[in-house]
Amino acid sequence: MKDWILYNRIYLVGGLIGAVAGFMYWKYWGCVHGCAITSSPRNSTLYFAILGALLFGMFKPETKKK
Repeated sequence: MKDWILYNRIYLVGGLIGAVAGFMYWKYWGCVHGCAITSSPRNSTLYFAILGALLFGMFKPETKKK
């Protein structure tokens, strides 16, 4: 488990930062009615966590296969 966490830490950090950003977005700018993503803190947090993990995953160096 520790090896998996160390190998995927860039995704985990990106997801955590994205989740915090999503919650803050909902709290300060999210709409109340009619918005599918930003009307609920759960939806906003999950959506931004996925986006953060994908964004940070672009910067993960590729490992060379032997």
